[in-house]
Amino acid sequence: MYSWYQNSQNQTSNVDFILVGLFGETRHSILLYTVVFIFFLMALAGNTLLLILIHVEPRLHTPMYFFISQLSLIDLLYISVTVPKMLMSQVTGDHKISPSGCGIQMFFYLTLAGAESFLLSAMAYDRYAAICRPLHYPLLMNQRVCECLVSGCWFLGMVDGLLLTPITMSFAFCHSRKVLSFFCEVPALLKLSCSDISLYKMLMYLCCVLMLLIPTMVISSSYALILHLIHRINSTKGHRKAFATCSSHMIVVLLFFGAGIYTYMLPGSYHTVEQDMIVSAFYTIITPVLNPVIYSLHNKDVTGALRSRM
Repeated sequence: MYSWYQNSQNQTSNVDFILVGLFGETRHSILLYTVVFIFFLMALAGNTLLLILIHVEPRLHTPMYFFISQLSLIDLLYISVTVPKMLMSQVTGDHKISPSGCGIQMFFYLTLAGAESFLLSAMAYDRYAAICRPLHYPLLMNQRVCECLVSGCWFLGMVDGLLLTPITMSFAFCHSRKVLSFFCEVPALLKLSCSDISLYKMLMYLCCVLMLLIPTMVISSSYALILHLIHRINSTKGHRKAFATCSSHMIVVLLFFGAGIYTYMLPGSYHTVEQDMIVSAFYTIITPVLNPVIYSLHNKDVTGALRSRM
């Protein structure tokens, strides 16, 4: 994993990168970074609370909450990979990051993003099985199946990280070492490279198809079948229950995949550096804060379990 920056052709491989940060030289940067710090604490508290609650509350020991606990774990790690370094750089004034540190950060965020993409697909399938195949649900989503699905999500995420990180970090960075982002994100680093990256861009696009479009198709198909069934239900109570079960997950899916497709699949000419940073901040900082709120406020089981423990 540490061999990418030993490429002899990269004459600047030992020179540190400089992360410009989220707000750059903005006048009110101290206030803005304080807000980010508060969001960071909220994400840590919310996701940790949800993890503990699901672990200790017997009524939440179901496949749906098992997947939600994994999502909380991913969000907890996701925000911890990027935000602490950004905040420390702002406090110390040292915005440098070594090539090895940059590569490690990139590997973890790619792994976590890939794992979350497939996990959201598994969660959509779980909702399909619960609503459309209720009699077969205990068999379709037994403990072994859930564990295999989650293991597969983490494995595919690691494949994404192990595939893209070494290649990205092996390129020659002959231009400025100033990364126009607050963490080592692949698109931001590629802008600094003077190597021929056309083939790599094609590989990355294929990875994005695998990590974004295929899960999107699985999720869309699952919810299309669910909506078709809901349309056939005459009971108003049944409608409400089905929508309540799926609405939280649909919100999370739209937030995550919308940001991912915008950043990695739209051509660079369609968005500016400032827009890229805003979107990156959204899915690395805002989404980990929102996910536990969405799943707790829209879920009577979670709120009920929380009240019983208070």
